[in-house]
Amino acid sequence: MSVATAPESPGDRLVSGEAVELDVRVARLGSRVLALIIDAFGQAVLFIVLFVVAALLRLVSSAAGLFDDGLGQAIFTVILATTALGYPVFFETVLRGRTPGKAAMGLRVVRDDGGPVRFRQAFTRALVGMTLEWPGLLLPVVTWVASLGTMLVGRSGKRLGDWAAGTIVIHERTPASWGWVPAMPPPLRGWAARLDLTGLDDSLALAVRHFLARNREITEPSRTALGRALAREVALCTTPPPPPDAPGWAYLAAVIAERNRRASVQLVKARAASASVWPGLPGAAGPQLVGPFEQAPKPHPLRPAVPY
Repeated sequence: MSVATAPESPGDRLVSGEAVELDVRVARLGSRVLALIIDAFGQAVLFIVLFVVAALLRLVSSAAGLFDDGLGQAIFTVILATTALGYPVFFETVLRGRTPGKAAMGLRVVRDDGGPVRFRQAFTRALVGMTLEWPGLLLPVVTWVASLGTMLVGRSGKRLGDWAAGTIVIHERTPASWGWVPAMPPPLRGWAARLDLTGLDDSLALAVRHFLARNREITEPSRTALGRALAREVALCTTPPPPPDAPGWAYLAAVIAERNRRASVQLVKARAASASVWPGLPGAAGPQLVGPFEQAPKPHPLRPAVPY
């Protein structure tokens, strides 16, 4: 089950198709600068590799009498375009809004409607970034100031490329802003610790959490049918299978609770890494998560009327 989302106000929250408000934490200047530094290092490595390959090709072509200054300039232009434009476009398209730097900082680019970015949005962001922001080919100092101004002043933290592409950069997983998260059913704790959750995407996890939070508001037989459908979808993308005697609601709750626990651990590690690189970064260390499920009070008891 996919959950379509749309922003209620940019940078504040997303609203799901079930009219459930989801608070999201917009990525601000500090975390985005750190991600940019990591990506700049990756781009520098890519540039060096391509330059070495081009130098080898030049030696071979010169020996054959095929190299001239025009070809050299063309090759250098291709290397620059690949490094500055191809790098972010490739990773944001393939990794659904993440570059290596963003992935390291737990950031993701999404569309204004909350959906994943496609090639068009990634290309627009990178093209505007290359020409107006970093490295900036047109009036670099002026456009740098303009981009920083939009990020600092705007509530959504958008840079010029985000405005042009209709995107926003958010912290990918911030468990403290998720609101209610189901508690781990004690009999399934050991089983859940062995779960492979790499195939469970954000939209399906969000749909399951919404179902568990609002299942008592759904009338039968829709509740049972929806619960079984979600359980089947989750079982297809996770391993190992649930214990045969586990109720459907407990199985779904265990999967979401374990996913949230792991996200909490990763968040603490990411903030510690940010603090070690930039100790003065606001929120780098972040509030320590006392427990993985100390969230806002749950809206409804996790007690389906009919097990499925």
